Amino acid sequence: MTQPGYAVPALDKALDILELLADEPGGLAQSEIAEATGRSVGQIFRVLVSLERRGYLVRERGGRYLLGTRLFDLAHRHAPVRGLEAVAVPIMRELAEGVRQSCNLAVLEGDRVRVVAQVESPADFGYRVRVGALFDVAGTATGEVLAGDRDELERADALQPGITDVVAAVRGATGATIAALTVPYVSTSFSTVAHTQVVRQARSAAREISQSLGWKPGVTGR
Repeated sequence: MTQPGYAVPALDKALDILELLADEPGGLAQSEIAEATGRSVGQIFRVLVSLERRGYLVRERGGRYLLGTRLFDLAHRHAPVRGLEAVAVPIMRELAEGVRQSCNLAVLEGDRVRVVAQVESPADFGYRVRVGALFDVAGTATGEVLAGDRDELERADALQPGITDVVAAVRGATGATIAALTVPYVSTSFSTVAHTQVVRQARSAAREISQSLGWKPGVTGR
């Protein structure tokens, strides 16, 4: 079926800008956005103002534009993410209580890792990751598991000394990895649960979440 040839120039400009900045984590100046989208500064100025006002873009002090959190907020309300959270969070609470450590759930968002759920440590001391936080896939244990290269992984955190990331894959009904469950294990005098037990319980929790999402043991996929 042939699509109608309707043109909505302002919408096209806005989408071009959002798609452009999604690949530019460091942001771009107004003139760079104009050049990259093949338009003049005057043609995109009002669109940038509107996108910034509604939270789709943020502007640094130096004048560079970056993606804001509005798109994440919208995606976060989308049913698949809500469904994943609804299944995972109660199991994550049991995991956090059992290992006396915090845990978080992350998904792939393009070439980045997005944290979509977090449960605090019930102990007096713990490490937390903000819901909505973005990290590079490369060089992180969580990113490697999300990329489908590993079912589980333990590795010293690339950003925080003294923390070992214990990561296990969460699978959907087809067997593909759809999320990663991470326990950022803090080894201090406050840590009352052995590291080996944390690994076992994290693996078990990821498996329980996966089965609740329709995964059957032995089924793997991409």
